[in-house]
Amino acid sequence: MSGTIIDILSWALILLGAFSLITGAVGVLRFPDVYTRMHAASITDTLGAGSIILGLILQAGLTLVAAKLFLILVFIFFTSPASSFALAHAALSSGVEPILDADLRDDDKESSS
Repeated sequence: MSGTIIDILSWALILLGAFSLITGAVGVLRFPDVYTRMHAASITDTLGAGSIILGLILQAGLTLVAAKLFLILVFIFFTSPASSFALAHAALSSGVEPILDADLRDDDKESSS
C-alpha cells in the first residue's frame, strides 16, 4: 500500500515539474524582453527541476542514487537564482532597457528634483 502512495506522489511531482518546465518554455517564447523571459525561465526552471528531482528521489528510495539526486537538487537551488541575477545584472549593465508601459524610475527622478 505505501509503495503505491509513494509511486503516485512521485509521478505527481514529476508531472508537476514537467508542466512547470513547459510553462516556462512557453513564457520564454511569448514574453517581449530579456528580463521577463529570464524571469519566466528561472522561476519555472527551479520549480520544475526541483519537482522532478524530488519525484526521482522518491522513486530511488534510500539509496546512493537518492543522495546524489539530493546533492543535485541543492546545487540547482543555489545556482539557478544566482545565474538569473547575473544574467539580469549583465543585461542591465550593458544597457539593455526593459520594455515597460510606464517607467516608474522616471517618477522617482522627478519627485527628487
